[in-house]
Amino acid sequence: MRARDWGVLFALCGAIFLEGIDVAMLNVALPAIRADLGMSTGELQWVMSAYVLGYGGFMLVGGRAADLFGRRQVFIFWLTVFLLFSGLGGFATEGWTLIVARFITGVAAAFMTPAGLSIITTTFDEGPQRNKALLIYSGTAAGGFSIGLVVGGLLTSVDWRWVFFAPVVLSFLILVATLALVPKSPRPERTGQRIDLAGGVTITAAIVLLILGVERATHANIGWTLGTFAAGLAFLAAFIAIERRSTMPLVRLGIFRTGSVVRANVTGVLFAAGFFGFQFLVVLYLQELRGWSTLQTSFAMIVIGIDAVLSPTLTPKLVNRFGNARVIFGGLLLAALAYALFLPVGADWTYPMMFPSLIMLGLAFALVYGPLTIVATDGIAEADQGLAGGLLYTSFQFGAALGLSTVTAVNIAATDSGTPAAMLDGYHAALVVPLTAALIATLVSAFGLRPRKSPAITSDDTKIPATH
Repeated sequence: MRARDWGVLFALCGAIFLEGIDVAMLNVALPAIRADLGMSTGELQWVMSAYVLGYGGFMLVGGRAADLFGRRQVFIFWLTVFLLFSGLGGFATEGWTLIVARFITGVAAAFMTPAGLSIITTTFDEGPQRNKALLIYSGTAAGGFSIGLVVGGLLTSVDWRWVFFAPVVLSFLILVATLALVPKSPRPERTGQRIDLAGGVTITAAIVLLILGVERATHANIGWTLGTFAAGLAFLAAFIAIERRSTMPLVRLGIFRTGSVVRANVTGVLFAAGFFGFQFLVVLYLQELRGWSTLQTSFAMIVIGIDAVLSPTLTPKLVNRFGNARVIFGGLLLAALAYALFLPVGADWTYPMMFPSLIMLGLAFALVYGPLTIVATDGIAEADQGLAGGLLYTSFQFGAALGLSTVTAVNIAATDSGTPAAMLDGYHAALVVPLTAALIATLVSAFGLRPRKSPAITSDDTKIPATH
């Protein structure tokens, strides 16, 4: 790649690293935040949920905005918003201020992330060059999350507010790098296209309500949960009806005629559900049952961050030799094996006994995440790259919310007391959830193993023969 290309990739990798490290650091800081601001468990849960709602709810609108209004312009504007509201979170003296700041930070990430991904997919030619860039990009995202676990523990030991101030510094450096290194996006042609407001409102409401229902399933009564899901599905039905009639839809439903796009998004939901659900259970096991400190837990789990090294080094070679579909399939099998090996976890397990599952999960992430990004955007017209990226990241966010909520619900249902034996029973029952998600994802991805011809979708739904 040319020096200019490396500069673009450097700036955008910094942004996805920022998103990963921001989420991970906050996870570690939650107990300290609750103690300082006097927040209840329900309020504290909203510090995380507000970000997920903003991120997942506005992702599709963000992806489409990048296509219509200029990718670099959208990226820079919302990176600035991310910087400002991350800083606001650090100055929060009341819980509601922090929750609002996290929601707007999530919205900013929802616009910034698909814009960054679409800059990569439109800057680098489809094929080996783009694949290499996307695998480096995905490895950087994984590295941000892994490093954030440790950095968050260190910063929280000083003052939890640094968990919010550190991203401000990093955001500023990335903003300067973007202005200097990322060339201006060509101005989109003014053909009368605009954001489909009706579609944007209904799909955002649908995703927010569905994620909210998942997030609150373990904290609300069954009537409230079912009502939330019903409302979400009603908005989803309204969205589909609007898109079918719209001359300028937010999401062209024709994009789902590409089998690889559908498989990538379904696999993304299931893989994220298992990946984040498993990590959540491991953290509970180490801290609640074993009594490990936050920093000890962070260092124990950092081995999962091996994906940051493997994604740009090993994965490209495997993709070149075996293809994306086979690499994804192998990674999902490895994830299922990692979860299965952890099923018999005991109250006295040593770290070497946990290590095989953790290292295999890191390898599985390296094999699945990057190639999924390639498959989800491969063969999609340049005008729709933001939309394709938004779809995939929406799938990841919804999957993470689904996995966390499901393992929590199963864990609570299977734990009949606070004794170590009962807690262990709860973990054993909940660990079946990520294993099941990984096995179903493996089955879904198996349909992509045989190469077949499918239509590449263009912005006007013209079918062009292409092999995926």
